[in-house]
Amino acid sequence: MTFEEKTICSDIVYHGKLIDVRRDIVTTVDGQSSREIVEHADGVVIAALKPNGNIIMERQYRKPVEDVVFEIPAGKMDPGEEMEEAALRELREETGYTPEHIRFLTSSWPSVGFSREVLHVFLATGLHAGETDLDDNEAIDLEEHHIDELYDMVMRGKLTDGKSQVAILMVKGLIDRGELDDYLE
Repeated sequence: MTFEEKTICSDIVYHGKLIDVRRDIVTTVDGQSSREIVEHADGVVIAALKPNGNIIMERQYRKPVEDVVFEIPAGKMDPGEEMEEAALRELREETGYTPEHIRFLTSSWPSVGFSREVLHVFLATGLHAGETDLDDNEAIDLEEHHIDELYDMVMRGKLTDGKSQVAILMVKGLIDRGELDDYLE
């Protein structure tokens, strides 16, 4: 049977602009231990699919990995914001696109070992182009790639962003099951 840890006490040890770090003292199988937990706003991930099978992708420098990351549009939810509302806002801000249809696919915990963050994955279709509205500190290059190419990149380990892998695998599964036949050319 799996042992469930109980929190004895909890303290915020770092309060930042984007994250807080909490230290919990917990019961363990053989006594007590401490857990450091990152508290971060939940986020949204948007697979923006065009009728030709292309998905809107981004290249963006990510300081934690010191590299340009190839990824699906995504962003954090604002306080009090609903998931779908955040997905629509982030898609429009980062890509300029507004969808006719948005569909919730799944939620996922990207780093359960140290973070409470939840990412909510959406599929956006019926895309209408518009102007981006990037945050002052954002620099994003947009690209379109066919779902089959992206799926192949995931399966060969060439697309390493976890949230993008989840979104691409889910969209590819929907396509392969024929659930998007009415939308694709």
